[in-house]
Amino acid sequence: MSSIKGLKKEIGNITYEVVSDCFGYILVNGEKNKEKAISIITETLNLRNDMIYRLGHFEGEKSRSKIKAHFAKIKKDLYAGMDKSLQKLSKLSA
Repeated sequence: MSSIKGLKKEIGNITYEVVSDCFGYILVNGEKNKEKAISIITETLNLRNDMIYRLGHFEGEKSRSKIKAHFAKIKKDLYAGMDKSLQKLSKLSA
């Protein structure tokens, strides 16, 4: 089972990569689709904030299996959301 500290670090690292790619896109392409890239950054940061909130707010039975499933769901949602953001950025680049 991952620790909360480890998951927070993972969330931060993945978010940094996506936001960094968006800023790189803005630097390379100038004003072309800048608003769309900024909206991807905003969406990514909102997802990050939601994941951090969910890490600290587990509701329900505190059995080990429930907590493990809660963390697994957070991780799954994180990767799905970040993949979605990267796909949107990729469409802008095409």
